[in-house]
Parts: sequence; structure tokens; C-alpha cells
Amino acid sequence: MNLRPPARRQRARTAIALMVSAWTAAISPAPTEALQAEGFHRLAGDLLAELLAMRTVAGTGNTVRAAEAMAAHLRHAGFPAEDVQVMGPEPGLGNLVARFRGNGSGRRPLLLIAHLDVVDALPADWSTDPFTLIERDGYFYGRGTDDNKAGVATLVASFLRLREEGFVPDRDLIMVLTADEETTGASIRWLLAEHRHLVDAELALNTDAGSGDLVNGKRVRLNLQASEKVYLSFQLEVTNKGGHSSRPVPDNAIHQLAAGLTRLAAFEFPVQLNEITRAFFQQSAELETGGVADDMKAILETPPDPQAVERLSRSPYYNANLRTTCVATMLSAGHAENALPQTARAVVNCRILPGESIEDVERTLYRVVGDDRIRISRIAEPVPSPPSPLSPVVEPLRQLAAVHFPGVPIVPVMSTGATDGLYLRNAGIPTYGFGALFDDPDDVRAHGRDERIGIRSFFDALDFWYDLIQIFSSS
Repeated sequence: MNLRPPARRQRARTAIALMVSAWTAAISPAPTEALQAEGFHRLAGDLLAELLAMRTVAGTGNTVRAAEAMAAHLRHAGFPAEDVQVMGPEPGLGNLVARFRGNGSGRRPLLLIAHLDVVDALPADWSTDPFTLIERDGYFYGRGTDDNKAGVATLVASFLRLREEGFVPDRDLIMVLTADEETTGASIRWLLAEHRHLVDAELALNTDAGSGDLVNGKRVRLNLQASEKVYLSFQLEVTNKGGHSSRPVPDNAIHQLAAGLTRLAAFEFPVQLNEITRAFFQQSAELETGGVADDMKAILETPPDPQAVERLSRSPYYNANLRTTCVATMLSAGHAENALPQTARAVVNCRILPGESIEDVERTLYRVVGDDRIRISRIAEPVPSPPSPLSPVVEPLRQLAAVHFPGVPIVPVMSTGATDGLYLRNAGIPTYGFGALFDDPDDVRAHGRDERIGIRSFFDALDFWYDLIQIFSSS
């Protein structure tokens, strides 16, 4: 990688786009006494390995350990102790809030976010140890490589390198690494409610969304996440009196629940496009070829072409962008192998399109399950969030992406998952997911077996973020 010095301009910044132009024009090979690119990559890889070795699953307390470990690196590099805080709403949650002081120009801070916690992994299910960084076949394997410890390592390594190089931003940079993004989101909500002064910012950049898409090994688009679906889980429950298994009766809780879930599995919510998903398919149609491109154009019609919808829906990625989805994720039933079940329960996780009525989704579940003996209840209340306006960030990101990923367009997307960004948006901080990790959209392994990221993809995203942070904090 060519080292890129901070942009130098003689006149005041009149617009972000002009500042980016000056920056990219200044890119050239340059010697430096600070960390060399190879050292930067090695540092980030070491941080990733250190983070993966800590099983930062909810309830283990290991997010405190991980937050303290990253804080120790920052303090050792010279960040003042008062600017590096590990804190949380309860003892088992460790969130790192670190401030990189600017030059006092008066510009509002830039918030940079990632999360330390991961979904648990069972070693017996994996072909590798999920809590050891494994390098194999051009990939880094391990729980959290994709979601979201690569983002954590990227932000921490970038802070360390910029500090080493003596970079002085024209606004404070605030790095927040949260402890429970995968579960309750209590940490970011607590920080916003109780310590707003520590995290308040003009805008936020999120490493936990906005990946790049690889098709047949080729980069085809870089996604800019500006909105996300609404997360809501329901419990479906059947209870009855049970009895002896040697005398089966038609009224079987497991059978009743299974029949309802089978009906749900066969159901698809209707297609609904919003401003972001319409832009996603419209721009993606220009990048695809053949039938896929034709189908993307056809679903933009009113009404959408049903055959095009059916074909695109075969892709889990496109399907999740077309409609609300509800899927069974957990089951429990019975109390003894020789007794009829008295209770059968399932968790159905829904990812609801922004703006769609939660009550309508719930009524649809009752209708589709089609059995009044199956009780449906919300496990927790949903938290919708508004989309972030695209205008402040698209042009500088597009110009920077042209340097790092030539010929790859930026496409706005709605995240089909949920992130801490929804709470920031609701608190009035526009938030943009731009992780820049390229991956096959039909082979995303976050939360699953053998989670991995491409090694080249990791280091390319690392270099991109190193420049990105400076772009948004240099006059």
C-alpha cells in the first residue's frame, strides 16, 4: 500500500467534495518514520487474533476483558487515561469509549462504532476452533471475524497509527466499541441516555454494516447502509394437559405447533420497496447482466412482475431486501420421552421493513399460523429507526472508493439485520454503515458455522478506513 499523507490545502474547506479532491490528488508513495504499511497490517492482524481469542459472548463478562485490552493498547500509545474509558450499564458489560482530540476548530465530533460481542459458537460444529484466528485458503476464520471484530481491529489499529504519525484531526474522533449489540443493545442506549456528552457527534460511521459484494470473485458494488430493518421476535406457544405417551391423542402440542410453523414456512410477505431498496435495485440493475438485470428492472414496475420477483427471491440476499421476513429460529417442547408434551414453544424472528406496521405483521402471523390454540406474543418491543440522509456522505465516499476500489460503484442499501446504528439514528445522529469488507452475498457466514473474511478484503478495508477517518476529519 502506498502511504498517504494528510491532505494539505492553503484555503479553508468550502465543501467536503473539494476536500476529498485535494486529498486524492495528494496520494503518492511517500516515506515515513511512522508505522509502515506492512506494520499497520501486522498490527491489525495481531489485534484481530487477540480479540478472537476472547469469547465475548453475552453473560461471560469477556467484553470487559476485550474492552480493557483495547484500552491498554491506546493508553500505551499515549492516549490520555481520561480519554480512554471502559464503562457499562452493568458490571458484565465493557464498552470502550476513546476520544482522539482534535485541534479545537469547533467542528462537531465524528463517531466511529463497532461492537465487541459475538454470537456464541459451538466448537463441535466448526471445522476450526472458533475462538482462534485461523488463516486458510485466503481467509481468516473465527467467530467475529466478519461480525464485527474486524471492525474493532480496524478502528483501534487506525487510532494507533494516526497517533504514531502525529495526525491532528480538525474535530474530535470518538471511537465506541459496544458490548451487547448482538443481544439487547443496552450499552449504546445507556451511553446515549446517561453519557450523551461522551458520544454526541455530527454523524457516525459504522463498521458493522455496508459490506461490498463479490460475484464470482469480482467486486461489483460497495454498499452504503443508510437504513435497517426492524428487529422483532415472537414466541409461539401451545399448551395442553399432556398424558401418557402410550395413549396418543389428537391434541398434541408439538404437532399443533409444527403444523403452524409449516404453514409459516410456506408463506411470503408481499414485496414492498422503499426509497433505499428501490435505489438499490435500480442501481444494481446497471451492474448486473442478463436475466438478473432484467428481473431487477421488472420488479421496479407497478405492479412488480411476479415472475421476476419469484426468481430474485431465490437469492436470500435479494429476498430479504424485497420483503419483511419471519423465520423460526428456536424450538423447545416436552418434558419426558414417555409423556405427551404439555408445552411446545418456538421463537420466530422477524425482520420488518421500515415503515411497515408492526401490528399488521402480528396479525399476519396469526392468520398464516391459522390455529387459535397457538398463542403468539412479542418477546420484546421493536425499535424502528428513520433512514439517514445520503447527501452529506455519498460524494466523499464515492471519490475515496474510486481510489481504493476503482470502477466499483457505491449503492445505498437497507441492512437486513439490525445494528447499534438504529439507536444513534433515533437519537438524532445520522449513521452510515460502510464496513467495506467484500464478500459473496450468498455465502455470508456471520452467526453461522466457519465464519470467515477474506484476508485481502480485511487489509483492503483497513487501508480504506485509515484514509476514510482522515477524509472526514481534515480541513
